[in-house]
Amino acid sequence: MKEIVYDNHFNKNEWFILVSLCIGVIMIYLFPKRFCKQIAIIFFMCGVFFGFFSDHTLSVVPISFYDIGDTSDFEFMDLLSQINYGPYSYLFFYIYDRYRIKLKFSPIYILCCSWISVGLELLSDVFGVYHYQHGYNIYYSYAIYLIVFSIWTGLYHIVKMHGIKQVGLNTDMR
Repeated sequence: MKEIVYDNHFNKNEWFILVSLCIGVIMIYLFPKRFCKQIAIIFFMCGVFFGFFSDHTLSVVPISFYDIGDTSDFEFMDLLSQINYGPYSYLFFYIYDRYRIKLKFSPIYILCCSWISVGLELLSDVFGVYHYQHGYNIYYSYAIYLIVFSIWTGLYHIVKMHGIKQVGLNTDMR
């Protein structure tokens, strides 16, 4: 498939990715620590993994529902945009733990976080980070956020219940 070039300058989409990543990392650094380092890394990497997995499932040939960044090829800024999911996944777990959201209220939390994520994705789209094609629209992203956040909620409860005993580390999340 031929490469599509949307832009060839360092401009608003790259700045949006860098500023967003900096805000996320600063946020993690400034928030009081709630998790041990191993758990914090797991929660951070959930965002990186699911972002990378989702983006590469939906944005590669033959599907290619959207492109990220300046071209349809994978670039360094695309990698940074996917690392950008890390601080926000950490925030998802942080808020869930901080406010001790009960399992019966998890669906409300998941719905709210999905709407916020859609809003952030729309903002990213305004800055030219995403280029939708072949009929893809933000409603599909909403469904994906619902699924991912549901998985993360289950992961949170598994980690909280079992800790990280299997590798012989402290089971306390803090």
